[in-house]
Amino acid sequence: MQSHNQELHLLLEIDPGMELEDDELDQQTRSLRSELLELGASGAELTHGGAAPEGAKSAEAVTIGSLALVVLPTFLPKLIEYLQSWTQRAENRRVKIKTQVGDRSIELDYLPSSLTNKELNRLVETLSGALGKK
Repeated sequence: MQSHNQELHLLLEIDPGMELEDDELDQQTRSLRSELLELGASGAELTHGGAAPEGAKSAEAVTIGSLALVVLPTFLPKLIEYLQSWTQRAENRRVKIKTQVGDRSIELDYLPSSLTNKELNRLVETLSGALGKK
């Protein structure tokens, strides 16, 4: 049985749909992070990977265009709806969502604006179902 209080950890990878300089993609990622927190995500952090370039102020490099999200299952419909709206702000924006629960993992690479309501509902059910099958 699925618990509605159990958090789901997601990794979002943003494809802005156009060539951007690293600082522009970083700004878009940080802006999306702020918007998701305001919307009600339990947590949203920039992801880190590897060592920072020599001379950097931080010991760890930020993975540009990537966010680690923590959400409750009840937040998923709002998240998917928001990502659909966010991708429509610029042509060809895409989002990749990854999650892993136990030995099960899901990776979705999609253009949210091209999904029907039925497909969006199925996406939410798939992500939510990952929690109940630990």
